[in-house]
Formats: sequence, C-alpha cells, structure tokens
Amino acid sequence: MNTPDNWRKSSYSGGGDGNSCVEISDRRTRIAVRDSKAPARATLTFPTGAFTLFIEAVKTPLPTTGRTQRSPRISD
Repeated sequence: MNTPDNWRKSSYSGGGDGNSCVEISDRRTRIAVRDSKAPARATLTFPTGAFTLFIEAVKTPLPTTGRTQRSPRISD
C-alpha cells in the first residue's frame, strides 16, 4: 500500500503534545488509520464505505440508554 500523504488527527488527541490518539488519511476508495504515537508502525486500511458505516454506528445512540458512544472528531 502507498502511504497516504494527508494524515489528520482526532480532536480527542489529549493534552500535552497531543499525540495520544489515532490519525486518518482518506483516499478515494480506502481510509487508512494509524496510531499517532507510532506513525511508522502498522497502518490499518478499510474500504471507504465500511469506515463510514463504522463511524455512523459509533455516533448512533445506544438502544438501552439513549446515550451515544464517544466518537472521535477528526480535524482537517
């Protein structure tokens, strides 16, 4: 896989240097995800549609509580 150029970090990156989170890079057909603490290590890739469904599921209220799961906000 070619390494995507445009990595974006989640707004939930935490304090300090803000590297305790995940980063994503989107291409037309795939989304790449990596650990911001170790960007040179393994990168996971997903079909764009599957990643979109995952994010939507995370944002959906839980049936028993009405609360949503904490979803990452990816900054540009």
